[in-house]
Amino acid sequence: MNLKKIAWVVDSSAYVNSLLKNHPDVYVIPLNIHFGQQQFVDGVDLTSEQLYERIRNGNDPVKTSQPSAGEFAELYTKLSKEYESIIAIHVSKSLSGTISSSLSGAAIAEVQLECIDSLSLSAGITGLVESGLRLEEQGLAFDEIASQLRVEATKFRNYILIGNLTQLYKGGRLSSAQFYLGSLLKIKPIIQINRRGELQELDKVRSQKKAVQYLINKVVQSVEQDNTKLVYIMHANALEQAESLRNAILLQAPNLELTIGEISTALAVHAGEDTLAVLWYIP
Repeated sequence: MNLKKIAWVVDSSAYVNSLLKNHPDVYVIPLNIHFGQQQFVDGVDLTSEQLYERIRNGNDPVKTSQPSAGEFAELYTKLSKEYESIIAIHVSKSLSGTISSSLSGAAIAEVQLECIDSLSLSAGITGLVESGLRLEEQGLAFDEIASQLRVEATKFRNYILIGNLTQLYKGGRLSSAQFYLGSLLKIKPIIQINRRGELQELDKVRSQKKAVQYLINKVVQSVEQDNTKLVYIMHANALEQAESLRNAILLQAPNLELTIGEISTALAVHAGEDTLAVLWYIP
């Protein structure tokens, strides 16, 4: 039997757009979401609506966990019977243990695997997979594709407007004093995944209007300075705000391609409802 060339594997922190969802060679392995003692599989037995409802009305602590090495091994063993090789692109190792589980699973399954640290999450992973599929169509070898994608991962840019301080506070990322003062003063934190794949705080902006303008300015600046062509707008149950942001950007950058998508439930656990983000790769 002739094996297909490359299987593409992402974790569910990725933005699974229509291309990834419908592509026969792209596979998604889900993260897990925990409400107290209850465990749910991201995107499988917990919808985004159910997640936000539980966060709003529940008191149980919420956290996420990566797939186990055994789950990866099971998937990789199956794929090794259909494909010559596997390229896995995962959420930044500075943010999750998913890459470690993926590598352990590949060792158990004894498969040929290139595991790529996206240095990002969400649409950052999406962009790398889309680029990798184009390189595969051009006939590049398995290892050459992986090498190019690792370089491309360093060109990721992003600005994230946290929509709800409550979830950061519940997750232990804000102290009681920070939460109280932030809520009282209506501070809107802007954070970023830096070029090492780490979360860092960039700015604190007073008012939603000024924070959204901050995002607009960053996108327009990249279009003018870097000739950026494609930007993803990601949101957490805030489609109307995302569409408004897109329209405002297009007024200043009418030729820019803008794609709107919703972040996965696993990411919403940490970012919180109403979060907005702009993400892109510089050429």
